[in-house]
Amino acid sequence: MRHLLLLLTFLLLLTVVSIVNARVDAELMQMARQGNVDAQFNLGQKYESGVDIPKDNKAAVKWYRLAAEQGQAKAQFNLGGMYDKGKGVPEDDKEAVKWYRMAAEQGYPAAQNNLGAMYANGEGVLKDDKAAVKWYRRAADQGLAPAQLNLGVMYDHGEGVPEYDKEAVNWYRKAADQGLAPAQFSLAWMYAHGEGVPKDGSAAVNWYWLAAEQGSASAQSNLGVMYAFGDGVPKDYVRAYMWANIARANGHKVSKFKEFLTQKMTQSEMNEAQELSRQYIIDHPEVY
Repeated sequence: MRHLLLLLTFLLLLTVVSIVNARVDAELMQMARQGNVDAQFNLGQKYESGVDIPKDNKAAVKWYRLAAEQGQAKAQFNLGGMYDKGKGVPEDDKEAVKWYRMAAEQGYPAAQNNLGAMYANGEGVLKDDKAAVKWYRRAADQGLAPAQLNLGVMYDHGEGVPEYDKEAVNWYRKAADQGLAPAQFSLAWMYAHGEGVPKDGSAAVNWYWLAAEQGSASAQSNLGVMYAFGDGVPKDYVRAYMWANIARANGHKVSKFKEFLTQKMTQSEMNEAQELSRQYIIDHPEVY
């Protein structure tokens, strides 16, 4: 009887929630039809994500466009993204650039970063590394981590700016401090190879580990290498093999590295490493 009452209570709550959501969506739809720009944008998001209403990318595009045409930067950015990815509309890089630019010129950092990427890759516009740097910098100066990473890459490779490792490290660090795994990996690489900073194995291990914990297969593999050669950490073939296994489970090719390690290890050590990697993967379901 108690279980039946609990089930009925749960079903009643679901019914109430459904009625409330339907009422909210009806009010949102009415406001959007009346031209409320925030309602139009929010309705677009709901249709794109499928939250509370059936997912419908074409409807998302419709509502994003109405808000974008009223000048809302985040709607312009999202509409650009729909064209960029071909969601609800045929993929059209030029149209993506058009809407990214509108939002970017209003100072919207995500749009500035994406517009920079379009210039860097020559998508929808002629490839122009200097223009890419310009837009990356505008977004990076607003603290957007992916733009800081991208600007660091431009300095690292000398694209659109003179190659300057110290400035690359500066931007990698800003993004890495915000927790962006690819930036943490890049900063670790700079420390491991002494580019833009004095060579520092311990610092490299620290940044590789932070990226590895977020699931970066490249960082996991490189962390294994640091353990294998005792660079920044005591030499430990078991830990090296463990990280190689984890990287392989994450799609990274490590066959040659593992072959090197097996020549240095006993079967007991390999078994221990296998168990450590297995337990690590179990303990990190959000990554695997």
